[in-house]
This record gives sequence, structure tokens and C-alpha cells, in this order.
Amino acid sequence: MLGPFDLALVWSSLPELASGLVVTLQLTLLTILGGIVLSVPLGVLRSAPSKWVSGPIWAYTYFFRGTPMLIQLFLIYYGLAQFKAVRGSGLWFILREGYWCCLIAFTLNTAAYTIEIIAGALRNVPLADIEAARAMGMSPFAILRRIKFPIALRILFPAYTNEVVFILQSTSLASLVTVMDLTGVARVIIARTFSPYELFITIGLVYLALTYLTLWGFRRVEAHLYRHLRGRPVAVVEGPALR
Repeated sequence: MLGPFDLALVWSSLPELASGLVVTLQLTLLTILGGIVLSVPLGVLRSAPSKWVSGPIWAYTYFFRGTPMLIQLFLIYYGLAQFKAVRGSGLWFILREGYWCCLIAFTLNTAAYTIEIIAGALRNVPLADIEAARAMGMSPFAILRRIKFPIALRILFPAYTNEVVFILQSTSLASLVTVMDLTGVARVIIARTFSPYELFITIGLVYLALTYLTLWGFRRVEAHLYRHLRGRPVAVVEGPALR
């Protein structure tokens, strides 16, 4: 049978766990930011009708959506270190650090999913709206900025919410490459105290609270975006974000 829950251990571990939580939040926010920077232009190109334009981007998204994130992280952290040219390059001061390898792997992974979400949303913009903009003499860039993007943003929001939650929870993989995130700090405390029960329940509750706050925040933003469409059906893109 399980022994009593050691609240004193959890309480004494809170300062260490808080430092790990800061790293987890940093990884999550920087990953989301980097993913958006990569995925917005590539998502537009992915929705292009030309296969010469969208094909290479499809290959990138297919690889990162078709392989486990853990394998991608190990390839970057352990795999690149095997090449002497990499160790002798100016990038080695970044690639030798687990934190930056995690950030690179997480960003490339979330960008792949977000590209497909954006491309799918752009393809679902009503053709009538685009034709009306063309009839008014709008340039392709103006149509993209003033018609396609605002409509696509409302379409992609539910799927992108799932993606953000997935990234938040996937940051726990960082502990496998020596990063002291929330899970990494908990594993160190467990190795010292031999109390996995208390620590894993504690960090599980922290992740649960973070997930709830993330979903709550996105729902508020989504309600703001949909405020003028209440009572009307809205198309959503779900596929690429489902793991």
C-alpha cells in the first residue's frame, strides 16, 4: 500500500519546482513565438497552388509531423554532436546546450503543425469573399492581409489552441537532455528523496493548472474574435493539430 502523502516534502520542494516552472514557461513561450515566425510565411507558401512552391514545405511538415518529437530532439542534441564540422563551427556554443537544442526541436516541430493549420485555414476562406475583393481591385497582398488572414485566423483558432497545449505539455521532454525544467527538477528531487509519488502528483497538478489557464485564455480570445458571428456556423480546421 502507498504510504501517507508527504506534504512537508512537497512544501519544501516548491522553491526548486518554481525555478523549473520558469524554465518550462520560457521554453513554451519562446517555442510558440518561434513557431509563429516560421509558420506564417511558410503557411502562406504551403497554400500556394504550385507544387514547386508548396512541395518542399510539405516535405518538411511531413517529416516533423510523421516522426516523434523525442526522436527529433535526440537527433539535434546527440546526432549533430557526432559531426566534427558542427563541433568546430560557430553554432557549437548553441548546439552543445540542451536548452537551445530543445528550443530548436520544439520550434521546428510546432512550426510544421502550425504551417498545415494555417494553410488549411487559408484554403477554407470563402471564395466569394476573395472574388469580391478582386472585383474591387485589391492587390493579391492586400487580399491576403485584409481578407484571407482575418478570416483564416478565426478558422484556425480552435486547432491552434490544441497545438499550444501540446507544446506546453511536451516541454517535459526537455528533462531528458539535462534541462532543468519543471519535470527535470522533479526528477532530481525524486532521485534525492526517493519520493516519486508526491513529486509526480505535484507537477501533474501544475501542468493541469497551466493547461486550464491556457485553454481559458484562448477561449476568451476566441470569443472576442467570434463576437460578431454569434449564432452563425463557423468552419474550423482540426486535422493537423490532432496528435
